[in-house]
Amino acid sequence: MGIVKNIFGRIWALWGLISFLITFLIIFLPSMLSHLMPDPKGQRFFIAISKIWMNVWLFLIGCPVKVTGKENFKSGEAYIVVFNHNALLDVPLSAPYVPGANKTIAKASFAKIPLFGSFYARGSILVDRKNEKSRSKSFDAMKKVLSKGMHMCIYPEGARNRGSEPIKPFYDGAFKLAVVAKKDIIPCVITGTKKAMPINKTFFLLPVRLTMHFLPAETSSGKTVTELKEKVHSEMLKEYVKYV
Repeated sequence: MGIVKNIFGRIWALWGLISFLITFLIIFLPSMLSHLMPDPKGQRFFIAISKIWMNVWLFLIGCPVKVTGKENFKSGEAYIVVFNHNALLDVPLSAPYVPGANKTIAKASFAKIPLFGSFYARGSILVDRKNEKSRSKSFDAMKKVLSKGMHMCIYPEGARNRGSEPIKPFYDGAFKLAVVAKKDIIPCVITGTKKAMPINKTFFLLPVRLTMHFLPAETSSGKTVTELKEKVHSEMLKEYVKYV
């Protein structure tokens, strides 16, 4: 059974890649029309196109997503949305299902990919984590995104979780941004992606039901970066273990 599953997982990954590329080419030009609109209107349009794309692609690969907790977003408020990070599948899944215009902090190196890099850059604040100047510039850019009424999406674990802990310890960045910008944090717990795309397997995909749970907003008011970070980590861990 294990051999059959491994063979199927790699065949399904090939289908996932082919269907990803075909559907991306279809939505690429419409998504680039967002450059003709000022933000946040342009980014809302971009996110709407991205959501249509993901709805189609996730259906094609047998990974439908159920989203709960969108009522925790108050109209007119900009939030820092933080996600747990288990698989590459988290990345295309997360931002399209955040209500409203949003951008994601992302690796600058990915923007160099032909064609896809243009799409990737449109939805992101790019950063080279090894470059202090780039990190400082990205922090200012994220504050600007929030000031325009858009949400900022961040993976506070940094890289994907390759360890045995359900959720890795968080870096300070998202929580420093919340304290400095005086914005609340909405935690989001993603489940299913770890099973669909196991971290220890290369080029492997299984059809799995996915979920995204937006938790109630956590205020940054009156909290230190460390207090806020630990509180959000605790709430996300408590939610995550319900589903694994």
